[in-house]
Amino acid sequence: MATITTLKEIADLLAVDSRSSVNLNPVAERLVRGLGYSACFILLHRPQEDQLTAAASSGLGIADFRKLDMRANDPLFREAFQGNGTAAILASEAELPIDFADAKGAGRMVIAPITSPARKLGLLCAFGCTSAEMEETENETLELVASMIGQGLRVELAVMNEREKLREENLHLKQELKEKYDFSHIVGNSNAIRLVYDQVTQVARSNATVLLRGESGTGKEMIANAIHYNSLRSKRPMIKLNCAALPDTLIESELFGHERGAFTGAERLKRGRFELADGGTLFLDEIGDLPLQTQIKLLRVLQEREFERLGGTETIGANIRLITATNKNLEDAIARGEFREDLYYRLNVFTIHLPPLRERKSDILLLAEHFLEKYEAEHGKRIRRISTPAIDMLMAYHFPGNVRELENAIERAVLACDSNVIHGHHLPPTLQTAEVTGTTTELSLEGAVHAFERDMIQDALKSTRGNIAKAARMLDSTERILGYKIKKFGIVPARFRQ
Repeated sequence: MATITTLKEIADLLAVDSRSSVNLNPVAERLVRGLGYSACFILLHRPQEDQLTAAASSGLGIADFRKLDMRANDPLFREAFQGNGTAAILASEAELPIDFADAKGAGRMVIAPITSPARKLGLLCAFGCTSAEMEETENETLELVASMIGQGLRVELAVMNEREKLREENLHLKQELKEKYDFSHIVGNSNAIRLVYDQVTQVARSNATVLLRGESGTGKEMIANAIHYNSLRSKRPMIKLNCAALPDTLIESELFGHERGAFTGAERLKRGRFELADGGTLFLDEIGDLPLQTQIKLLRVLQEREFERLGGTETIGANIRLITATNKNLEDAIARGEFREDLYYRLNVFTIHLPPLRERKSDILLLAEHFLEKYEAEHGKRIRRISTPAIDMLMAYHFPGNVRELENAIERAVLACDSNVIHGHHLPPTLQTAEVTGTTTELSLEGAVHAFERDMIQDALKSTRGNIAKAARMLDSTERILGYKIKKFGIVPARFRQ
């Protein structure tokens, strides 16, 4: 009966949850106290060094435990560990490689291998059994305990491996994000975007509050990401909130959180974005749409660096770096009484103005090629280039939606393209028609045919770097006919030789 009770106690000791590790010392103590052994110890295998080490003991003094740790790889233990099967091995006191001072006259030792389905884990050793109940079943009992230890260690190893895998994945994802939002990935070489690049470089390593201003679609969120992932807080979370996406009744709860029962429907405590961003960065997009009442609370957080949840009294510290963005004219909003002037000065510590795409025309082709490479890979297409007429259309358009509209236009063109070249007719209708720009002209059938011929000739000349003879062969025409049409349409072949 004592054996069954002890085995149950050992099983309870080994039944740990995923948040803690197996402690083998209590298991050794239960073997000594519950089953009548004079001493017991456990050796575990380190696969990296291929060494056995003393992991736990009971009934041995400090001096004996040190001897054991030094002699854990003696032939007796190595042979028992490397042997086949899980059956217990008996060893007389004379065979022991260690003269245990605390176990003199203990008699024979029982050595049971600790195994798992994948590999051997170690040895369970016990000697000096004085229990009459254990005399008949000593070997079987030790084998059962060793099996229970092996199961517990197997679970612990699986949890540790999973944690290590998650840790590596987390580090990998963080590195990917950092590389994705590296300064070098800001596409463009115009003077306007270079100024933005310089400003981001200046402010990224500080904790200063940043205000991003610019029209919708200019890349404010991308710049916010670049600032965070190149800052001292890059290893901490970046939490985002669009202030225009939530009704006034919910925005405070999202920012500051709420206690259970703070209002109807608040069935549990909720942490706000300020708490979730602790130690990291909080990005508030469309800050110009924040309600006045919430603006007052945000001002207090920025001044005092503390806040309370809705319905709560506990003061919580706010260790965050704040980045805000807006496409509104905040000065006009202040004049209309829609935005607090004191909050404006708190936010306007370091302002970065993002230029609209129409002010950085030289970047349009670079951005178009960047998005072409991105979406041809995403949609499994092989597109070599954008035709000259299509480039001219892109350069002539004013892009009211800025970079976002250009990205959408290129993705549509990639999807619509049925060859390896994007032509003008693959672009969205807004770029193909003149109505949106107020330059509508009457185009006859003959004019349309001439425009199509001009596009094809320009495309062929671009492919052949201005070589008229090669272009004629490509178009299945003659050099004389092609030369006539080049002169007729006013095309300059030398333009394509550069």
